[in-house]
Amino acid sequence: MGGFLKVSAGIDRFLEVCAKVGMWFGLALVVVVCYDVLSRYFGVPKPFGLNSTMVQESEYWLHTFLFALLIGYTYTKQGHVRIDLVRDRLPLKVKYAIEMFGCLFFLISYSVVAGFYCYRYALASFYEGEASKSVIGLSHIWLLKSALPILFVLLGLAGLSQLIKSTAGFLGKLPKEKTAETVGGDL
Repeated sequence: MGGFLKVSAGIDRFLEVCAKVGMWFGLALVVVVCYDVLSRYFGVPKPFGLNSTMVQESEYWLHTFLFALLIGYTYTKQGHVRIDLVRDRLPLKVKYAIEMFGCLFFLISYSVVAGFYCYRYALASFYEGEASKSVIGLSHIWLLKSALPILFVLLGLAGLSQLIKSTAGFLGKLPKEKTAETVGGDL
């Protein structure tokens, strides 16, 4: 089980690096939104041949990549929405079993299927040379659509990491300090 836990730790480190990159998208998003407001309401000029449509489209591009790169890390740190009406009252071993079942049959399988179809969606956009619906908008929409398969790959990796940790916890092989990170909630 130790080898699998090392794989899980490696996945967690990779997801943390992706999240740190994603945070830069968040910073850029704040700057672009502030600039958009200043240029729209106070007449600040737009450099580099940018227009209002391009600035606004870049906002949702940055927003998309922010979420895509942070979703896996958020899941591994139990930052996702979890409705634990019954599960919190159950024994720890049952919590691990529920987490294993959810990761294997819902999260990972959904990530594989959705990632496959999103990959095809982004690839079709690339082959078609898809651009913004607006004549003066951003081109290369396939870059934006490529965030979807990236999102599902990272979410699937997070699910795999959680599955490994939950299995180790179920078998009694998970270090105590990883318990809250794995099943969340109050222990």
